Amino acid sequence: MALPSSGSISLNQVNVELGNSATANISLGSAAVRDLFGVASGAISMSDGYGASAQDPYISATGGTITTDGDYKVHTFNSSATFTPTTGSDATYGSIVEYLVIAGGAGGNSFGGGGGAGGYRTATSFSVSDTGYPITVGGGGSSGSNGSTSTFSSISSTGGGTGGGYGNPNGSNGVSGGSGGGGGSGESGGNARSGGSGTSGQGNNGGTGYDYEGRRTGGGGGAGAVGGNGSATYVSGNGGNGLASSITGTSVTRAGGGGGGQNVDAGGSGGFGGSGGGGDGRYSVSRTAGATNTGSGGGGGGNAGGSGVVIIRYKYQ
Repeated sequence: MALPSSGSISLNQVNVELGNSATANISLGSAAVRDLFGVASGAISMSDGYGASAQDPYISATGGTITTDGDYKVHTFNSSATFTPTTGSDATYGSIVEYLVIAGGAGGNSFGGGGGAGGYRTATSFSVSDTGYPITVGGGGSSGSNGSTSTFSSISSTGGGTGGGYGNPNGSNGVSGGSGGGGGSGESGGNARSGGSGTSGQGNNGGTGYDYEGRRTGGGGGAGAVGGNGSATYVSGNGGNGLASSITGTSVTRAGGGGGGQNVDAGGSGGFGGSGGGGDGRYSVSRTAGATNTGSGGGGGGNAGGSGVVIIRYKYQ
């Protein structure tokens, strides 16, 4: 709301613009009126108030865990909720936010490939209006399951694809997702098991797995790199690395792929998780799930994927 840009202006209208009762006592020479009219000192008239607005120039908002980074507010959603902005009058910053939307990472398959990271989407200039935006934070997939979608407004990130399984005689390919799961392994036959495909603009493909007792499966794809391939020396592929973002004010890497798992611990090793929280595959140094609220894939061998996260940032002063 703003005062009229021509004609008469009443003191009642000035009061309402300032957030007062319409009939409250008010003086044209008061600090509040001078600030609204843009007249710091000296004579002041009602025409000085043409088009004046007391609206905050920047966004204010509720929802999630709110932190401050200099002149910016950061809303972090580790679970589903609602982001409700009130836009401001500033032409550049009054309705613009930055976002990071990461879906849930996939679980690694039992004795199979590593889970792919959840889809990773980010941008710095997204317009919002005065309404509530439901936020969905995707959960991580359990063993052999894809991660779940995360959403903010029209932005939707796809859950990670689970790793391919171990089978006799043939294993299965990795599953497509935000980032693809690593390829599985069979009992014998020597044929490659393809990694799942990543979604364009969100993630990368999983690595290739090979045969022979599930001892060389592919790593899950990460937001920043493809998953590693299983090798002929019975070493499973590492998970693809995640991507770093400074949206909170500190650089944090998220959405790493899970390392490929192994069926037996005999002359080889599982893959390590990609940077950003990817889980290690079975028979590596440890057997781990994808890190919570990073959207990272779980390590092969049945480890769960990590839940996603939604982060929104805007200038507030």
